[in-house]
Amino acid sequence: MTERAIDCWLTDMDGVLIREDRALPGAAELIDRWRTQGTPFLVLTNNSIYTPRDLSARLTRIGIEVPEAQLWTSALATAAFLRDQAPGGSAFVIGEAGLTTALHEAGFVMTDVAPDFVVLGETRTYSFEAITKAIRLINDGARFIATNPDVTGPSPEGPLPATGSVAALITAATRRDPYYVGKPNPMMFRSAMNKLGTHSERTGMIGDRMDTDVIAGIEAGLHTVLVLTGIATRADVERYPYRPREILDSISEL
Repeated sequence: MTERAIDCWLTDMDGVLIREDRALPGAAELIDRWRTQGTPFLVLTNNSIYTPRDLSARLTRIGIEVPEAQLWTSALATAAFLRDQAPGGSAFVIGEAGLTTALHEAGFVMTDVAPDFVVLGETRTYSFEAITKAIRLINDGARFIATNPDVTGPSPEGPLPATGSVAALITAATRRDPYYVGKPNPMMFRSAMNKLGTHSERTGMIGDRMDTDVIAGIEAGLHTVLVLTGIATRADVERYPYRPREILDSISEL
């Protein structure tokens, strides 16, 4: 399959477009090209803290113009999944504005009284009281959902515990595993394609990780492109039993 056969793109954000709040080579130019040519695209992130408006403003500050409608987060994917599962349902939520806003807009009621779901997302300050409440609600029958399985997240001081780490704590206390919606679940990509109204055969996925972006892209039937500006190196690729369709030094090669 050649690039000309691909008329829709999904791209990861960190490690592909940006790194530590600076634009990577070719990022602004590629996004401008897609916008100018009318190419359908979405920028994806497993981070559920921020709303699309927040992320759009962050990208604009570093020179990448991505409208909020072209941003797709694990929070939005989780809200879309739960809307299909239980329209008008209820949830006890541990998370920030990105997640609570997405669930409100999906028609969910936030409650700590007999909710249908406990939904765990990223947050800057995990509350022991909230985690305790989540454990009790799950033991009482609430279904356990998490936005993504990432166990750590970056910070200027070093790694921080993230959704996957807190989910493991709750699982240890309840013996209930969460359903993770974000990458590497290919549902993240399928929900993004549903938003765009596109088909997997003509959609490409650009990412910087073999264990999330590439494997989820393959499982969703996408044309996968690995860039080497983030986590993965060429040596890392050899450790996996699957391969991306293309490996590029950076998206400037697109």
